[in-house]
Amino acid sequence: MTANTQDIEKAASRDATSWLVLLQDDPDDAELRGDFEKWLNRSPVNQTAWQAMQHASNAMDMATPVHADKWTPLLENVRRADRAKSIRDRAFQFRRKQADRLARKPFWSAGFGRRTTFGFAGLGVAACLVAAIVGPNILRDLQSDYMTGTAQTRTITLEDGSSVTLAPESAITVTYNADVRNVRLLDGEAFFEVSPNPERPFRVAAKGVNTTVLGTAFDVLRNDDGVDVSVEHGKVRVDYINDGLPLVAETLGAGQSLRIDWSGSYERGKRPANHVAAWRQNQIVARYEPFGAVVDQLRRHYAGKIIVLGDELAAKPVTGVYNLADPLEALYGIARAQNAVLWQVSPWLVIVSNS
Repeated sequence: MTANTQDIEKAASRDATSWLVLLQDDPDDAELRGDFEKWLNRSPVNQTAWQAMQHASNAMDMATPVHADKWTPLLENVRRADRAKSIRDRAFQFRRKQADRLARKPFWSAGFGRRTTFGFAGLGVAACLVAAIVGPNILRDLQSDYMTGTAQTRTITLEDGSSVTLAPESAITVTYNADVRNVRLLDGEAFFEVSPNPERPFRVAAKGVNTTVLGTAFDVLRNDDGVDVSVEHGKVRVDYINDGLPLVAETLGAGQSLRIDWSGSYERGKRPANHVAAWRQNQIVARYEPFGAVVDQLRRHYAGKIIVLGDELAAKPVTGVYNLADPLEALYGIARAQNAVLWQVSPWLVIVSNS
């Protein structure tokens, strides 16, 4: 796929997003619908972009709202304001101007820019997306002692001299007492460099998975599927207790890793020490890892939503080294390696599907 082809597809996907907003804002406008049909029939690229946009819209429609009681009143205020006559008048003028622009321009020209305002209906769509993406993190952030945002890392020095480096979109709590040093990984990933103290073990808890050390350096990743523990140097013991039942009890040394899913099944592995927590060097190092798992790592570095369509694609193995400093370009590289198609629907939404 050439750079020029990518630019054409990106422009078409941005236009498809604009048409979605315009048509949702005024579905009964026959002139608007006619302009849309002209744009749609101008190019197969436009048709494919529109199909991808519909897939994304349907996926978002079927998603279960989270913390709706928190953000619904805000969204209702937006809608109430949108019903004001002066706003309707300005929105109508905006729709006609933008629809005319889209209908007249060639399909290879640039689409709406990052700073384009989609009108007040677009504001409602954006509010829904923000609620879906940010909502689940609100309660987590309230609990945490330390946290990071998208594409942000942070290193904290604890009172005993140990250090914790948080990956993007991660959060921890820290509780030290005379007998034990406890850290709870609420979400995301963290790399620990622990100061030795045989009389005071250091323990990291991630939803029932406990990693206990005396002095070592290791990484813990928590996600929806389970927990990964990787050791750079030293030794750790990993225990998983669920409903009072001990399901896992393993000891890991340097270069060893352990993947535990929430059912209690687990798999040991090997990983070079310089690949442990490679995100600290703005890298993803994947070796036969599922496509979906690699994209999960990218998501924390991309200020938007990435949707992978299909379990078959999500399960495909990925091998390679990818640059997290440019997560979108890394995603293009991973998609090309799997013969997948990537559509940047807007600056805040990317869809990946089988070709």
